[in-house]
Order: sequence, then C-alpha cells, then structure tokens
Amino acid sequence: MSEKHNPSSKRIIRFTADSAIVLSFIVALEIVIMISPFAAFFYALFNPFLLALNQSSVTRWLTAFFLPHMIVPPNEVLVVIRVLGSIFFVGGMLVFLACAAQVYMGKLFRKGTATKGLYLFVRHPQYIGLALAALGLAIMWPRFLTLVLFAVMLLLYYLLARDEERRMTNRFAESYTAYQNRTGMFLPRPVERLFLRNPSSKERPGVVKVAGMFVILCVIIVGTGFILRSYTVHHLPIQEIHGVDVIAITSEDTTTGADLVPAVLEDSVVAAKLTSLTSEDHRVLAYFIPIDYVMQGMIANTGDEWKLFQQHKTIGMITDFVLHPFAHLTGGHEHHMANMQHGPEMYALPAMKRRVIFLEVRGNGQHLDSPFDDFDVNVQRIPLFFVDVHLHTAEILQVKDTPGGSGWGTVPTPMF
Repeated sequence: MSEKHNPSSKRIIRFTADSAIVLSFIVALEIVIMISPFAAFFYALFNPFLLALNQSSVTRWLTAFFLPHMIVPPNEVLVVIRVLGSIFFVGGMLVFLACAAQVYMGKLFRKGTATKGLYLFVRHPQYIGLALAALGLAIMWPRFLTLVLFAVMLLLYYLLARDEERRMTNRFAESYTAYQNRTGMFLPRPVERLFLRNPSSKERPGVVKVAGMFVILCVIIVGTGFILRSYTVHHLPIQEIHGVDVIAITSEDTTTGADLVPAVLEDSVVAAKLTSLTSEDHRVLAYFIPIDYVMQGMIANTGDEWKLFQQHKTIGMITDFVLHPFAHLTGGHEHHMANMQHGPEMYALPAMKRRVIFLEVRGNGQHLDSPFDDFDVNVQRIPLFFVDVHLHTAEILQVKDTPGGSGWGTVPTPMF
C-alpha cells in the first residue's frame, strides 16, 4: 500500500521516532537533571526503572557505563573520544537548528523543497544533526542504555526518511527524483555508492528486513560500547597497595596515592574496619581523590555539599561539562596550588589534603582475582567509610563512615 493511502502508518512512525529521540535525549541528559534541583522528581520516576534493570544479570549491563566519567581519561585515545563527544553534540545541534530554520523558512515563504545549503549534498541533514548530537550525548553520559536508544533512534529516523521521500516523490515527481539522483540520503552520493548496493532503492523494507537492520545496528553500536568499556577498564590508573585496589582521579595523584595510602592503611582504626573484607569473592576498592573533588557524591554519600543537585549551579556546571570536558574533574584543586601562600595557613588548605573513599566489592559468587574485576558489570560495590589525610605529613585528619548508596541514594552511578 502506498504511503498516501496509509497516512496512519506515517503518523505512527513519526510519533515513535520523535518519542525515541526525546527518550534518548532525556536518558542521555541524565547528567544535566541529576545536578539540577529537579533531580528528586526525575529519579522518583526513572530510578525504579534503572533498579529493575539492575536486578538481573541479563539486563544489568544497560545501567553500566562504558567510558570514563569519574576520572580524567587516562590516555590520549580516551581523551580524544571524550572531546569528540562535546564536538558531536554541539556540532549536531547547530546542524539540526540551521537546517530546521531553512526548512521552516522555506515553508513560510513557499519556496518549495529545501535543496540549498547542506541539502545540496544530502537529503536529510537534520537527521544527521540529531544523530550526531545523540552520539555526543552518549559519549558524555556513557550508559549502555543510551547506546540502545541511539540504535532505536537511528532505525526509526531511517524509516521516517524513507516515508518522507515517498511522499515527496508523489508530490514533486520528476524534480524530486532528479534531486535524489544527485544527492545521498545521509551521506554524499559518491560515499553512499561505496557502501550501499542500490542507494536510490524505493523498495519498502519488510518487517524481517527492519528487524535484521535493528539487530545489526545493536551489534555494531552496543558491541563498540563493550569494546570501549574493556579498553577503559584495562587502562584505568589502578594499583594494588597492601591488598587494597587504589584508583586515582588524576594521573598526578597516582604516585601520591602510592606514597600516602600505606600510611592510611597502617592506622589502627582503618585497619580494624578492613580486617574482615579479604576473601576470594571480596575486594577493597579505594578512590584517592582531592578532598574537594566535585564528583565524590557519585562514589559515596560523603556529605550534603557533594550532592550537586543541592548546589543550584546547574547552568554553569553544564556549560563547563560540555565546553570544558575535564573541568569538573580537575577544577578547583589544581588552582589551590597556584594561589597558595607560604606560611602555617597553607597546611589547612584543601590542596594539602586528600580523601580516600573505601568501598567493599562483592563478587556475589564469582572470584575476584584482579583489581580490574572491581569494575565488572555484575559485581556489587558498597561504600564503607572515608579517610582524610594530610598530603605532606600523612596525618589522619578524620575517619568517617558513609551511609549506604551514593549522594543520589540507590541510583546506579558511574564507577570510573
């Protein structure tokens, strides 16, 4: 049946595609919402869904992260990927907005089909812009769930583009066919010819073909996520110190952690707390962080000042997060050293202190043989307590237990 005889199918595809992009952006913009005053309302609806996924080993991977978010990317490859996330998001949104303005201005002034600007090269640059923006968001807030929604979005917008082209062909006939013959659908025509056997095919894809396309998309996109996750985990700056797996937020603190953590572990209070946590299916993971590390609330509930949704600085933090990808990880504590004054007061500055947050890692029946096993999708990580230590004197400043969960309660948060 032709598209003009079945308008309901087009409306269903349009509604589903628009819903997919909205849902994809909502999930990927979780980072925006979770540091806003609306976090409690958002997680009242979203967290039960995440927790339901987290209950089964079959679906738990959907809540996991596949790229660094809690630490500064430890090598150039991961740095480039994170920077590309911001570039894709900003560039994709600019492309989408520019093309949307062109299309709606054309409708307003009755100029007909848009064939100028980016439409000279491809027929659906708006969808390319949305896809780039969604990919950028998936890199910036890298839950596997965002990758699955990204695959759904790509498939639905491809089907919508095919339906739109059938409508345009019915309406403009030869002129639109000529336009199709000199442009590509999503890539410039010469490039599409390299990858597609018949890029101008007007054949309506059947259910089996659509299902096959979705499986292929998921295998490629989600498979790439698992490859990136494995690469990330095996390049984390983690070291085993006296039976404790220590990970530093910045590369500069990796050496400092190796020097200070042994003194922390020798403290009688700390040693007593850790005595019962060594077995084949238990490990101890310690985050070695600046005492004013802004993301520490995602590791454990270390105080209300690190529950970012209570800080009312959403716009500034998001701007930094997008345009300065690593400012939220390195900001603040780096600048204390530059502005430090000499004298006794310097020893009280945050730059002179480090915080070590201890977590118990439970294998739930599986042996944990390596520090890298701490970040397996199926292990359980339980915050225990944190220790504040002086950077130069190794003096223990405080030892404090933490409540269960993170600063966001039971919300699955990034762990690297």
